[in-house]
Amino acid sequence: MTHVISNKDRLLARVRRIAGQVAAIEKAIADEAGCSTVLHQVAGVRGAVAGLMDELIEDHVREHVARPGLTDEARAEAADELVAAVRRYAK
Repeated sequence: MTHVISNKDRLLARVRRIAGQVAAIEKAIADEAGCSTVLHQVAGVRGAVAGLMDELIEDHVREHVARPGLTDEARAEAADELVAAVRRYAK
């Protein structure tokens, strides 16, 4: 996954922001924050994770499925990997 390596810093920054959001949820629950506050924070994390997944899917498609010069076998394998990941994520 060269696209993950080449985008490593940007992806790690996104993951660290998500980790910060999760820590904020933990703190809000520990501090007995209101239900609405916690729900909004969880919704924010859900959106952030979905955005990360979208970026990874797009990069995977561009690098491993749609890139010119790939063999049919490589494309099929990449498509199978993507379908499996999306199925797991969609559950």
